[in-house]
Amino acid sequence: MTGLRRTRRYTDMDDAWKQKVRRVRSYTPGLQPVPDASLIKLNTNECPYPPSPKVAEALARFDAETLRLYPAPDADALTEALAHYHGVKKEQVFTGVGSDEVLALAFLTFFAGEGKEQRPVFFPDVTYSFYEVWAALYGIPYETKALREDFTIDPADYADAPGGVVIANPNAPTALAAPLSLIEEIVKKNPGTVVIIDEAYVDFGGETALPLLAKYDNLLVTRTFSKSRAMAGMRIGYAIGNEELIAHLKNTKFAFNSYTMSRVAIEAGCASLADEAYFRETVAKIKATRERLAKELSALGFTFPPSSANFLFVTHPRAEAKRLYEDLMKDKIYVRYFDAPRTKDYLRITVGTDKEADALLSFLRAYPALKE
Repeated sequence: MTGLRRTRRYTDMDDAWKQKVRRVRSYTPGLQPVPDASLIKLNTNECPYPPSPKVAEALARFDAETLRLYPAPDADALTEALAHYHGVKKEQVFTGVGSDEVLALAFLTFFAGEGKEQRPVFFPDVTYSFYEVWAALYGIPYETKALREDFTIDPADYADAPGGVVIANPNAPTALAAPLSLIEEIVKKNPGTVVIIDEAYVDFGGETALPLLAKYDNLLVTRTFSKSRAMAGMRIGYAIGNEELIAHLKNTKFAFNSYTMSRVAIEAGCASLADEAYFRETVAKIKATRERLAKELSALGFTFPPSSANFLFVTHPRAEAKRLYEDLMKDKIYVRYFDAPRTKDYLRITVGTDKEADALLSFLRAYPALKE
């Protein structure tokens, strides 16, 4: 028997562990292809410009030796900088690893009640698809409320929401911004539950709900550094709300992981906030390109809701969205396609640089379906 190995007999018990695995539906992000200088990436709403030069300076000064030490659990320096920037108390600010972590922890804190306490959370049927994923992950019941035909919100749909409300404003992927009066109506009609306003794109248009914090204790506003501050790779998000809401959010965070934000991210975030002029200049450039791109796409026969974000949500009567998405990708131009009943005829196109917009428009002007 030397050199031979006895084979263990397979039994049903070998699969027993598989029955104990939690199975969840995960979020599907936009494609992240291998970096290529010839690639035009307009599918994940990243900023087409680099972060503030002050960020690069801060990173150059960063002492790598300090990486042996844990970061401050509360990311104190960044929390204080954000509080000063927005004119609120430090105790009203919560920081996390991207707004995705902030939102996920908010779902867990404010919506994931136990047993009979659980009530459905309301959010639109066409919105950031991670909301459904978090609800399913934490076992939170939810109801999606159909947007109107023009993708606007009917505030009546969100009155007396039993478990809470989540609204992305401006919305993704539609790019539409609801007026502050509508947001206040929803907050006001839900005094017994938490209303989360996800403002990932608010710097590009629309009205922030931050002024409402002085009037409503049940409001939480979330933001990110990933879009207008060009720091998607650094993963910085935050929330602002009343002190009690933030305290509960921190309790959940510290029960999950005390040290969620790196020392490098804290330094970079503070540096970004210190360069308001660069931030405003970057936003202005993106908005200018957005308006030019919108005008040119309209001339080609595309229609889309008015955008208050750094992307356009477009459709064309003669071009099948999925086919156009695939043909663009063959030409190394990446946009986003959502294969769902109400979005299958649309493409979401991130606003890139003027050069990238020109390349996209050049492809579209030569596209056979648009020339018929």
